[in-house]
Amino acid sequence: MLVLGRAVRRAEVPGLCARLRELASRDAQGGPVVVDVGAVRAPDLAVLEALARLRLTARRLGRRIRLRGASGELRALLARAGLDAVLPAADLPGGEGVDGVEAGGQAEEGEEAGGVQEGVERGDPAA
Repeated sequence: MLVLGRAVRRAEVPGLCARLRELASRDAQGGPVVVDVGAVRAPDLAVLEALARLRLTARRLGRRIRLRGASGELRALLARAGLDAVLPAADLPGGEGVDGVEAGGQAEEGEEAGGVQEGVERGDPAA
């Protein structure tokens, strides 16, 4: 298991990737590598970068990553960044994706809901 600290700095990412390679080389079963993110208190872009690079490193080794102890804030950030499907949380039901977090949002007042296109009549002035 790879454990992330309270705060992750960008300079730490290469070392984390090296540690993941080391852990993966010791496990002959080839299962997913568990990354414990329970200590991460204020997830930010540096944490997202670290997790994305760890995922890429694992993929290059033919492995997957499962997150353990992901806070609601981290899960929401992963969903907003579109990384929730590729960085599933191991401690959620089914261990697949991020349950209960919706990546989209609600339409602003006066705006169409996502996926709905407004019809335009020929000759109408641009809004």
